[in-house]
Amino acid sequence: MSGADPVSPCVAVCILDQASGFCRGCYRTIAEIAAWSSLSGDEKRRVVAQLPARKAALPPSDAGR
Repeated sequence: MSGADPVSPCVAVCILDQASGFCRGCYRTIAEIAAWSSLSGDEKRRVVAQLPARKAALPPSDAGR
């Protein structure tokens, strides 16, 4: 796949969910967050494609309220 690299999905709500390991704001793992700037465009697109399913799988949170 080609095209512009996806921008970071960070929304400045940085709370890690202990059960899943996902950030409650952007739904990435801490490893994905740390590596974001060095990931290839395809790797970033792979991560971004997983985010909606991760969000749907987590129970509601009070984060950002």
